[in-house]
Amino acid sequence: MFELLERVNEDAILGLMAKFRADPSGHKVDLGAGVYRDIEGNTPVLECVRAAERAILAGQNTKSYVAAAGRAEFNHAITELVCGPLLQSIGPARLRTVQAPGGCGALRIGAELIRAAAPAAVVHVSDPTWANHVPLLGGSGLRLARYAYYDTARNRLRFEAMLESLDRAAAGDVVLLHACCHNPTGADLAPDQWRAVIEVLGRRRLIPFLDLAYQGFGGGLDADVEAVRLVAKAVPESLIAVSFSKNFGLYRERVGALITVSADAAAADAAYSHVLQIARSIYSMPPDHGAAITAHILADPALRASWLEELAAMRGRIEAMRGLLAAELRARVGDASFDFIGAQRGMFSLLGVPPAVVARLRERHHIYIMGDSRMNVAGVTPGNAAYVADAIVESLGWARAGQPLSGQALSGQALSGQALSGQAPSA
Repeated sequence: MFELLERVNEDAILGLMAKFRADPSGHKVDLGAGVYRDIEGNTPVLECVRAAERAILAGQNTKSYVAAAGRAEFNHAITELVCGPLLQSIGPARLRTVQAPGGCGALRIGAELIRAAAPAAVVHVSDPTWANHVPLLGGSGLRLARYAYYDTARNRLRFEAMLESLDRAAAGDVVLLHACCHNPTGADLAPDQWRAVIEVLGRRRLIPFLDLAYQGFGGGLDADVEAVRLVAKAVPESLIAVSFSKNFGLYRERVGALITVSADAAAADAAYSHVLQIARSIYSMPPDHGAAITAHILADPALRASWLEELAAMRGRIEAMRGLLAAELRARVGDASFDFIGAQRGMFSLLGVPPAVVARLRERHHIYIMGDSRMNVAGVTPGNAAYVADAIVESLGWARAGQPLSGQALSGQALSGQALSGQAPSA
């Protein structure tokens, strides 16, 4: 049987992580893996998580299954955390929440629910989007399309083009929207832009599927779900995939949830029944440990306060590193070519450099970023920011001129859109 299989391509993110681990250089910098890192370059276990875990293990007397829907107190806490006042404005009868194996599990369950309800629907994803969105959603059998979102040459949103793209979508199609901290660009919609998108969603009768993977990493817990609440209040049906890998640091525990918003209670019950059946057919029961930790922290006032403090520190560090790297690059190139890094939100930015520069950064400087030039800013530290800036400038100079170009030589001359758009001369 297996001799008939052809080898598939390596996952780009996992492959880059493996290359980084195998690199013996003492100067290597990981800006590829999508995990938060502290000032020492580690992905820490939060103190509130340690305390909650101790309490849970001390009081645990069984490892039996919980339920296909997951832990009830977790689902209740997550619904309140994400929806907040929305619960009162639209009524809790229209919402249902199911625990999932991470945000990825929530996305896939949502995709399977869409396929069950409307198999002909097309899912429109942003151009660009997180690489795993395509296999997670397309793997369910749904057809995917792209809508305009970001100009990598000019490092800015293509908002008018986005609206035009969505205005061409067919009624009943699904639009995947990044709720905050867009991955991979870090460029988010402003409130007035969200309102314009909501107008198109309603007028074209499109179904929003919101991916909320970074709540608390952008502007704060409530600020980062403002768009989610606006969308869910304005349109009759929506899906919300939630991840707690980043804001609780529970990557390996696979903690997530899918929230469905339906037109009425009967539709909510019907969607919920399908979600449970889908979960049962894929993984049967979700993992409980991370959900128990999350629920315990959110229910304990002291631990919740500790979490909010640690979350604010993580967000502040990312913001500081964005500003530092942008300043280091400005000092070398003498203009605002890289100021967009400091203005964006969340962990990611697209440098907008061609594959040759990405390869140069890895092979010469041992700096690892994704092939599309996505960079995890959380991997920048005060100790490596200057090194990273030097490497970016050198690699861009090499791509433009076929030879190293010093920061002094670049000073005063703007890095043109052409230099950032993938137009590297042969060398």
